[in-house]
Amino acid sequence: MFLNIFLILAGFLLLLVGAEGLVRGASSLAKRMSVPEIVIGLTVVAFGTSMPEMVVNVVASVTHKNDIVFGNIIGSNIFNLFLVLGISALIYPLKVQKNTVWKEIPFSLLCTLVLFFLVNDKLGSGVQDNILARNDGLVLLAVMTIFLVYLFGISKAESQDEFKFEVYSYKKIFTFLLAGLAFLIIGGKLCVGGAVDLARNVGISEKIIGCTILAVGTSLPELATSIVAAFRRQCDIAVGNAIGSNIFNILSILGVSSVVTPAFYSSGFNFDMLVLLIGTVLLLVWMFTGKKRELDRWEAVLFIMIYVFYVFVQIKFF
Repeated sequence: MFLNIFLILAGFLLLLVGAEGLVRGASSLAKRMSVPEIVIGLTVVAFGTSMPEMVVNVVASVTHKNDIVFGNIIGSNIFNLFLVLGISALIYPLKVQKNTVWKEIPFSLLCTLVLFFLVNDKLGSGVQDNILARNDGLVLLAVMTIFLVYLFGISKAESQDEFKFEVYSYKKIFTFLLAGLAFLIIGGKLCVGGAVDLARNVGISEKIIGCTILAVGTSLPELATSIVAAFRRQCDIAVGNAIGSNIFNILSILGVSSVVTPAFYSSGFNFDMLVLLIGTVLLLVWMFTGKKRELDRWEAVLFIMIYVFYVFVQIKFF
């Protein structure tokens, strides 16, 4: 069991190092090719923080570990919503932009609802299995493309953020890229293999491992980014990082995973989907209570308590 835990932790470390290397190399290469900094920030850097989830899911998808495919993403989104936002707002109450309240939070809710109906094929269709098929994945990726167009539109109109990327030599760039990819692949395999073996040795399901241990580990970049942003009182980054990651996880990561290998969906995940839906609705409602468009400390405490209760229910009843 301790060996399994060590392999998972080692995998997390390699994923973080690999994602950092890939972001550095790709950002520098894009800068050398005269790509605007705002575009690099919205694509390379944003996708880089979600690379741990992407790699773990692709590895799990290829090896047909369906509970890890869904558990990692749904669990990560629950973690981002309740704990990342909860801890960040506990540090400093998060003032939320009007665009985020009226567009991005509702869009995140819509993405979760779309996923729910795509995977629950048994509801009213009479089929025997719930599955996220390749055509479902293509739908998710198409919606992701629309979301990216929206992001570029608002960034040009409103963003005043300045992104600074160091420009390396081509030799150093490709070293970063190759090393980053290698660490990501090895880290992903260690995480998935260690998680599956740990579930067998401890006698708990791969679903619980995916929704808790793997979800928390692969969401560490989002947690670190939002906490630093909260300390610096950069509320837009703290909130946008968590909500944007949830949208990206569903549309892009599950989209790619299901295109690589269609994944069978267990109806046991409907409880987790319900928690995610309720949490997103709760976040939206709180934008209109107390101080408008602000996540207050008492709401943050409640978010953290809900997450702790969710983990307890997972371990106790699933």
